Amino acid sequence: MTAQRKTETAIRVHRAGPLALLQDRGRFGVRHLGVTQGGPADLYSWAWANYLAGNPWGTASLEITFGGLQLIAERDLDIAIAGADLGATLDGQPVPLWQRVTWKEGQKLVVASPVSGLRAYLSVRGGFAAEPVMGSVACVSREQLGGFDGWGSKLAEGDQLAIYIPYGEPAAGMSEAPDLARKDFREAPVLELLPGAQIGEFTGRSLYDAFNTRWRVDDRADRMGVRLLGPKLHCRIASLISEGINLGGVQVPPDGQPIALLNDRQTIGGYPRLGALSPLSASRLAQCLPGQEVRLVARGSGPVLREYRDFLELFKPS
Repeated sequence: MTAQRKTETAIRVHRAGPLALLQDRGRFGVRHLGVTQGGPADLYSWAWANYLAGNPWGTASLEITFGGLQLIAERDLDIAIAGADLGATLDGQPVPLWQRVTWKEGQKLVVASPVSGLRAYLSVRGGFAAEPVMGSVACVSREQLGGFDGWGSKLAEGDQLAIYIPYGEPAAGMSEAPDLARKDFREAPVLELLPGAQIGEFTGRSLYDAFNTRWRVDDRADRMGVRLLGPKLHCRIASLISEGINLGGVQVPPDGQPIALLNDRQTIGGYPRLGALSPLSASRLAQCLPGQEVRLVARGSGPVLREYRDFLELFKPS
């Protein structure tokens, strides 16, 4: 029998902010029950934050959206923050992003508001501790699953956050991400899309517009999906029998404005789809603020799979 890992209270929530959720890799093997996967909206930044903190793949981190979060350390901690620049400071001093830093006992970590990007990932060496629900601690508030209490609750002022006590020294590896790995979320991204089964049912003009338009991210964007505003796309199929929806699936409802579906998406849907964003493109889209422009580019499965496998190999998931 594997010994249960020891935990200890390490962080106190001084101010909760609008949206900070516990996320591990996600909840898999349960979509046939109507349960979505959850997990980090930006897998790329989540993976780097854990890696730099010295954690193995799958360790739970805090996904902080928009900022407004204030935390106080109740012991010395090794941490890493990757992803969006949300103006994080420790006792008023800027926190370097994309590298391991020490958070001293009693210091206040303040995550303010977006400078670039939308979501930052805070990883603590050892990982945040919570009881898994359906094999994961990923917090999906809509389904009332996961998180620190198991019920998908958001953080609240005064909450005490536990971590697993780490063993020995951090695993060998980088403590600072190379410059090429760091993302500048101010740039308009080009998102890779793998064409889907219904793409041939869109009119020629619609296909031209889909891949030659600068789409604008709508205000209606969350962890379920991101609506893109631009020219109206027309499909010859009015509706479909509902089918499974994958991460990054790009549905086109009757109003002709595409919706790219993310981690907290519904499990089935009946709108025709242009295809699906690659996993890393879905991560990049999750960092786009309302009003930001994006472009779509069609890609084959071969190059996309090679890129994704190279990404996974770097972090060596179990």
